Amino acid sequence: MKDKRWSLAGHSLQILKVFLLLAIAGGLLFIAFRGVRIATVVRDVGQANLFWVLGAALFSIAAFVSRAYRWSLLIEPLGYSPSLKNTTSSLMVGYLANLALPRLGELTRCGSLSKAESIPFIPLVGTVIAERVVDLISLFTCLLLLVIIEHNRFGTEFRSTILNPIIEPIASHKWLALLLAIGVAGVFVVYRHFQSKHKGAGSFWSKLVIDLVTGLRSITSLRRPWLFVFHSVLIWILYFLGMYCCFLALPYTARLGYRAALFALVVGGFGMSAPVQGGIGAYHLLVSRGLMLYGLSQQDGLAFATLVHSLQLLLVLVFGTASLIPLFLERRMSRRKN
Repeated sequence: MKDKRWSLAGHSLQILKVFLLLAIAGGLLFIAFRGVRIATVVRDVGQANLFWVLGAALFSIAAFVSRAYRWSLLIEPLGYSPSLKNTTSSLMVGYLANLALPRLGELTRCGSLSKAESIPFIPLVGTVIAERVVDLISLFTCLLLLVIIEHNRFGTEFRSTILNPIIEPIASHKWLALLLAIGVAGVFVVYRHFQSKHKGAGSFWSKLVIDLVTGLRSITSLRRPWLFVFHSVLIWILYFLGMYCCFLALPYTARLGYRAALFALVVGGFGMSAPVQGGIGAYHLLVSRGLMLYGLSQQDGLAFATLVHSLQLLLVLVFGTASLIPLFLERRMSRRKN
């Protein structure tokens, strides 16, 4: 009876969390669209050049496949070789799950691939964490490139509007970075301890830690490291090309050039990382306000942000839903074999 009460309480908290994050996303959307005629934004988005929008969609799909292939490279050191079809389908289902609850997608895609390919779940989570670290490094590399390219253009305004809000929290909370480093070191120490003390069946928690760190360490034992680096770079090139196609799709962004596209990619990356469903609201606010530094009006910036975000949302909904079918069939075939 007590376990049932705890279970109900847990479900209630999850539902509350979903609605709370939706409320935050709604609040950010309200701030972003305040003072702007939504009908005009919708009209502008509807007048986008479909040729360039289609090009952006194709680059985005290519990036999804490249990301799925890179994930399979991380899984190889675990002793498994999942098919590209299943890794891509699991990735898209994960993106779909992120629309319900932020970061749920990481666990969902690991669970989907685990069932489809009979790969242990916890090591897969470790590979996804390693992948996210690489993504974070890539995003900050793009940010550094943007600073180098645009430092003369923005000067003080660029630093105060874009850089300081990112750098100051990190600089003022150095102890957090120290705690993170200690925590990571602690996990590896515990891992070594459990590995040496429990080489047999081991306890549940020792096995959990060992499996997780095994997935994390996959990035240090890649069978094809240069191919992993190639796809890590290719993913962001495809992101950039997709973003630039969206710039060309609207007349008032077509004239801004590749530097503004890189800026929107970086700022949009931080917006999509916000702890709200699908970056809703945060993406619109950051991208639209950021493009005002390039001379766009708030309304034009919102039209562009809405175009890019809506396109990504549509792709995730269509391909994420479609990916449920092959994963279901794969799981059914796997059960029959077993």
